[in-house]
Amino acid sequence: MVEEINILSENTIDKIAAGEVIERPSSVVKELVENSIDAGANSISVEIRNGGISYIRVTDNGRGISKSQIKKAFLRHTTSKIKSADDIIAVKTLGFRGEALSSIAAVSKVNLITHSKNDPVGLSYRIEGGNEISLSDIGSPDGTTFIAEDLFYNTPVRKKFLNSPLTEGIRIEELIEHLALSHPEISFRLINNNSEKLVTPGNGSLTDTIYRIYGREITKNLLPVEYESENIKIEGFLGKSIINRGNRKFETFFVNNRYVHGKKLSKAVEDGYKGYLMQHQYPFFILNLYFPPGSVDVNFHPKKEEVRIENKEDIYNDITMCVHNRLILREDIDIIPLAEKGNDTEEKAKEAEKERSYGHEPFEKKKNDLPEIVLTKEEEKEIKYSKVPQNLFFKESDNFKENDNFEEKKIHYEQRSFLTPEARKNFVIIGQVFDTYWIISYQEKMYIVDQHAAHEKVNYERMMKRVRENKIASQLVSPPVMVSMNREEQEIFKKYQSEFESLGFKVSPFGGMDFAITEIPYELDSVDKKQLFYDILEDASKIKNISDSSIIKERIATMACKASIKGNQHISRQEMEELLNEMLTLENPYHCPHGRPTMIAFSREDLDKLFKRIV
Repeated sequence: MVEEINILSENTIDKIAAGEVIERPSSVVKELVENSIDAGANSISVEIRNGGISYIRVTDNGRGISKSQIKKAFLRHTTSKIKSADDIIAVKTLGFRGEALSSIAAVSKVNLITHSKNDPVGLSYRIEGGNEISLSDIGSPDGTTFIAEDLFYNTPVRKKFLNSPLTEGIRIEELIEHLALSHPEISFRLINNNSEKLVTPGNGSLTDTIYRIYGREITKNLLPVEYESENIKIEGFLGKSIINRGNRKFETFFVNNRYVHGKKLSKAVEDGYKGYLMQHQYPFFILNLYFPPGSVDVNFHPKKEEVRIENKEDIYNDITMCVHNRLILREDIDIIPLAEKGNDTEEKAKEAEKERSYGHEPFEKKKNDLPEIVLTKEEEKEIKYSKVPQNLFFKESDNFKENDNFEEKKIHYEQRSFLTPEARKNFVIIGQVFDTYWIISYQEKMYIVDQHAAHEKVNYERMMKRVRENKIASQLVSPPVMVSMNREEQEIFKKYQSEFESLGFKVSPFGGMDFAITEIPYELDSVDKKQLFYDILEDASKIKNISDSSIIKERIATMACKASIKGNQHISRQEMEELLNEMLTLENPYHCPHGRPTMIAFSREDLDKLFKRIV
C-alpha cells in the first residue's frame, strides 16, 4: 500500500534548505562577509560570542540595501549577482545563489540594520525563524549591520551536532584570515567574546596582511611569485624551507579571490617543492590563481569550496614549474638565531599588545590609524617584489633545460650570495669538525656544511643530468653480483626493468630465483651493489602508479645517497675544495634530494648576542 504523500509547508522547506547552506556558525559568517565584499565594502567588522552560536554580528560600509529591496532579499533564490544559468559560468562575485539570507533567517533570530545612499534614513528589519517581526526606520550610517542570534534555536537536532564554542570560534577565525588574505584591500576586524583577535590594515598590501595574521618570522621568510601563461595567472608568496610545517594547514589557495580546497592543486605545489622539503613536511604558501572566465566551475561544490578546472593537467604542470623555477632563483640557507636578549620576549609581547589595542569599528577610525608595520632593511629586501621575466619560466616539455640567456637573467633576479663564483674567492675555510661538518666564514656569517648532504646533492644532480641527456654510463661487474628474488620481487623487477636499465643496471636471469647483476652505474663502484639493488627494488614496490614521474628521481636519490661520503668520515682539504666547487654549479645546492639542508648559517650578530657583546 502506498503511503500518503505530503506537501511540505514553506517553513519546513526553508529549514531543510537552510541545513544545506548553513551548516555551522562559520557558514553564517562566510555568507554574510562575502555579501559585504560583494557590496563594495572596504571595512568589515565581525563579532561573535559563544563560538557564533549565540551571537554573530557583521558590520560593513558597503552599498547597503534599499527599502524597496529589503524584503525581497530574504526570499529564496533571489540575488542581484546573476539573471540566468548562463551567468553562473562567468560569475565574479563570491555569492550568487540567493539562498544565504533566507537560510540564515530560517534558523536564527535576525536583526538587519542597513542604509543605502538612495534612502533618506536607515532601516531596521527583524525576522525570526523565517517570520517577519518588524520593519521600521532608524538612523544609521551607510552600510549594513547583520545580527544573527540563537543559531538553530528552532532546529535543536542540528544544534546538538555543533562542536564546542571554542572549536566553532576557531573555524570562524580561520575563515576571516582566509578572507583577509584574499582581499588585502579590505580592512577586517574580528572580535571573539569581547576579545579582539585580528585587525588588518586594508591598504592593499598582501605582505602587511600576512604580517598581521602570521607575524614577523613567517613574513620575512616569504618569496614573492608571479607567473602567467595562456591558461593561468599565479600571484602570491612561497615560504622558504625554514617555515615548512608537519601538516597542510598552511597551504592556502584562492581561485579568482575565492578560498578553495584542492588536493590536486596542493600536490602540484608540493611537486614543485621536491628537493626543498623533507619527508612528511609541507610548505607554507599563499597563492591566488586567476583563470579566464568560463574555464572554472565555481558551482560544483555545495559550499563553493572546491572548483572544477578545464585543462587541469596543463594547469598542474604550470603550477609545479612556476613553484620549482621560483625556488631555484634564490639562496635558501637557514639563518639560525643562537640567542635572544633576555628582554626581547617581553618587548615583543608589548609590541603585540600595542598592535591589538588598535581596534576599530568600520566607521570610527581611518585605516591609517593602525600602527605602522616595520620590518628591518634586510627583511624588506628579502620580500621586495620584483617581476620575473616571463620567458624565465619554461614548460614541462623543456624539462629543466636552460637557454643561452637563462643564467644571465637568473643572476639578475636571484638572491644568491654565498654559492657563487665571485663569493667563492672570498671563502675562509676553517676546517672540518666531528669528521662530518665544514665551517666556512664569509662576510658577516659563519656557514656550516653537512658533507654527506652536500655530496649527495652533487651526485644526484650529476646523475639526473646524465639521465636527461641519455648519457648514463655503466661499468661491468666482474665477477657478476648474484641476487635472489622471490615471485613478487620478480614481478616488480619485470614491471620496472626499463627503469633499472635507464639508470645503468643490467640484470640477467641466472636460473630459478637467481639473477646476475653484470653492469651498474659508473659512480657506484664503491658501494654495496647487492644491497643497493634490493633498496631500489624495495622503493619500486611502494610505487602505485607506473606513470608516476618521480620514479626516476627517487631511484637516483637512493643511488646518490649510497655513493656519497658519510658523516664521521675524514676527508682532505683538497676533497673539500673540489666538492665546494661542484656545489657552485648545482641548480639547488641548498637541499639534499630528501629535502634536508646541506648548510645552515649563523650571523655575527647572533654570535655577539650569545657572548653578551650585544645587550
